[in-house]
Amino acid sequence: METGFRSSTRTEKKQRKQKQQGGQLDKPYRGIRMRKWGKWVAEVREPNKRSRIWLGSYSSPVAAARAYDTAVFYLRGPTASLNFPEYVAGEAEVRDASAALIRKRATEVGARVDAIETALHRASTSSESGSSSSRVLEKPDLNEYPEPENGDE
Repeated sequence: METGFRSSTRTEKKQRKQKQQGGQLDKPYRGIRMRKWGKWVAEVREPNKRSRIWLGSYSSPVAAARAYDTAVFYLRGPTASLNFPEYVAGEAEVRDASAALIRKRATEVGARVDAIETALHRASTSSESGSSSSRVLEKPDLNEYPEPENGDE
């Protein structure tokens, strides 16, 4: 007895949602997610435990994914599934690393990548805006007294 309705699996619902949003991926990389306010966060589950290691909050998905890659590499070794295997391959393998050490190394990598991504984004934005941004505006030192405009005084 068919009623015309069929239950959807979770993946089918996700695919429909992506089609409605113009095919945009919710999670472009493994181990990261986007907060409602636009920040990207990364965390990884410790092997054989229910606990997770918080890897931080980043402004770009690439930075969060690189932090995740670093942590997974330290947890699972060279056989781990990574987002960017070409960047982690040169690092020394560390076995029996504590969660604190893994968090520290991953957040260092993520922060470094986030700073680079932000600088590249600002540089591309300023170069696209043309000659209006070629003049660099200096921020005034608010602790100094202002100089008189004319030299009469």
